Amino acid sequence: MKRVLIITYYWPPTAGSGVQRWLKMSKYLPQHGWQPVIYTPSNPDAGMTDESLLRDVCPEAEIIKRPILEPYAIFNALTGSKGAKKSGQKDGSGKQAGPGAVNPINAVGRKSPMMRLSLWLRANVFVPDPRCLWIRPSVRFLKKYLREHPVDAIVSTGPPHSMHLIARALHRSTGIPWTADFRDPWTRIFYFKHLPLTRRSRKRYAAMELSVLREADQVVAVTDSMVRDFLEELGEQKDSPDSGKAEGLEKSCGKFHVIENGYDEDDFAGITAAQLPEGFNLVHTGLFSAEGNPRKLWKILAELCRENPDFNRDLHLTFAGKTDSEILAAVRKAGLGDHLTDRGYIPHHEANSLQKAADLLLLPLREEPEAAGILTGKYFEYLAAGRPIAAFGPHGSVLEQSLAATNTGKMFDWNEDAPLKAYITALYTRTLAFEPNTEAISAYTRRSLAGRYAALLDTTGRGNRKSS
Repeated sequence: MKRVLIITYYWPPTAGSGVQRWLKMSKYLPQHGWQPVIYTPSNPDAGMTDESLLRDVCPEAEIIKRPILEPYAIFNALTGSKGAKKSGQKDGSGKQAGPGAVNPINAVGRKSPMMRLSLWLRANVFVPDPRCLWIRPSVRFLKKYLREHPVDAIVSTGPPHSMHLIARALHRSTGIPWTADFRDPWTRIFYFKHLPLTRRSRKRYAAMELSVLREADQVVAVTDSMVRDFLEELGEQKDSPDSGKAEGLEKSCGKFHVIENGYDEDDFAGITAAQLPEGFNLVHTGLFSAEGNPRKLWKILAELCRENPDFNRDLHLTFAGKTDSEILAAVRKAGLGDHLTDRGYIPHHEANSLQKAADLLLLPLREEPEAAGILTGKYFEYLAAGRPIAAFGPHGSVLEQSLAATNTGKMFDWNEDAPLKAYITALYTRTLAFEPNTEAISAYTRRSLAGRYAALLDTTGRGNRKSS
């Protein structure tokens, strides 16, 4: 098989959304003639762990782990924050434990002097991110490794975008074809505008991003909106004959491609719906951020409980994953505390089982304008679960377009009342037919997406490159 070096910060047993894309992609690449060589930290400061994810590591994969020094670890030691916990582990209060590692980026707006200092250092010293201290030692190690163990292609996946800088250095020194894979934007990600950046730092970020976009042989993003933004950064979007579609962008700038996130059919094979209380079950799995708090939903559910005793009896809310305390407080403030079960982080297959059992799956985006161009990894698992979805975010977003194409749910603006109430009522009374477009959904299987990625690597791999 041809060999592809995949540089990723996230790898099992690290849990969470960041690990899924390349864990699953590498699982199916050998079926298309590519052996994955995974380069990843041996001691990442990544929060939760889930040992069950290790079963998805394909036997053909070569795993290379090297130690990393991270400022977050120092920060957590200074502030007394606890380290990572395994899935299912509980703290002393008996509650499900969340990630112990504190990321100062999530402290935007807090008044703690330590938090403000940490955020300033993260923004202006540790550029492009706190994993930057891993760049030089990784480049030194991998240069030697590649001389002794050649590969045909390199893929770097970010964030963290330091992974792209490792790959850029290797590409410059070896000429091995390089694909930069973006699971999220770089300077256009929602929190970037909140960073306390100096003018010099802002220029550094922009220069790094542009160099990666220019020097990579291929650039892959998970939505066409991200591709359009990248081309705009390069000043090339105006040349596109059809800037409204990713296909049009690729015609004008063929190194840019859209390969979405997806779902793994194996995750749902043999998975039965979880045993939830009888009634009407609303389920949210994964990260539930305070920036994506669907306040109107809690208000409408409380209204329905007051108006309809049967609904009040039947309503159940189940959250699984890292749920922000502000979300839990908002639910209880609305008078829905007795309807809520917060299960904390659970193994991935248990989350899939919960998804299949839901009468309605909740999918709030972050209440940021950048959310219009995002398709979260969770969305695709919701598609595989085959249950109705209520999404919250801007109308006209790529998520709303995909919901319409797959016929799997509705998008609601943060301030919508009547349409959301009518949708929930119709689902509860079973007067709304749910008929998903299975053909559209099947395009997002991890196996299919890995085939598309392998085809891209086939066109750019070392063996297929024209000699200069």
